[in-house]
Amino acid sequence: MFNRKMTGPTRLEEYSEKYKDLFLMTRRRGILEVRMHTDGGPLQFDWPVQAAYGHVWSDIGRDPENEVMILTGTGELWQTGNPEVWNTKFMDWPNRRKLEMYHESLRMIENMVQCIDIPTIGAVNGTGAHWQLGTLCDITICAEDTAFFDAHYLGGVPPGDGIVLALQRILGTKKAAYYAYTGLNINAQEALDLGLVSEVLPREQLLPRAWELAEMIMQAPRSTRHLTHSIVSHQWKQAFAENQGLQLTHQLVDMAIDEEGIHERLMKLKERFQRNEQ
Repeated sequence: MFNRKMTGPTRLEEYSEKYKDLFLMTRRRGILEVRMHTDGGPLQFDWPVQAAYGHVWSDIGRDPENEVMILTGTGELWQTGNPEVWNTKFMDWPNRRKLEMYHESLRMIENMVQCIDIPTIGAVNGTGAHWQLGTLCDITICAEDTAFFDAHYLGGVPPGDGIVLALQRILGTKKAAYYAYTGLNINAQEALDLGLVSEVLPREQLLPRAWELAEMIMQAPRSTRHLTHSIVSHQWKQAFAENQGLQLTHQLVDMAIDEEGIHERLMKLKERFQRNEQ
């Protein structure tokens, strides 16, 4: 029998409670602020976090009370990586878990683009892993000490998680290749000059500015907001349909035949990553 409760809109009271250990949510006048965190500090990325991303985007997108979304982090870092998640080499993972990893990696960013039909603002509060989520938003602003970089290649892994796809789409083919191979930092001013972000602000002004932009967006009729978001996000939908599956597959195939293991290489390059996160 058709169950309207199971298939109908989701409610903030329910999903904000479900994800409260990873995402703190506040909504005022239709504007939903989603703040990533772990124990009140920067979000510490691990595999449960990766799986949660795809689900949270779906729940947010199914709630008609959400009219603009602000995505931000906690403290001075966007989110932190945890090399210990690679203690077990990917080639030694059970096959079923490898397949789950593929789907979770896709949904982490694909569902953000495909499931959320409202204007989005990324307020990147500092350096950190998976910053592509902030640049997938319609408008991206960042704190003035933020650095963007991709360390996959330096760690001996093809860059297939969406960072290079974002660089390709925003910066162009040659610049994206340069930053993919070198892993060099793009500081906030360079990110502004390159078009990776739209504004650079002191950290204390970042979230107030995000809300100011959100309130400005809310002044337009609802249909105008939704359809404008559809127009400006269409390029991302095309990019994911055409390239993300291919890029991610290349990364996971290489990981599946990697005998040394990512963790070992990351430990050799630990100082390099720590410098990038400062």
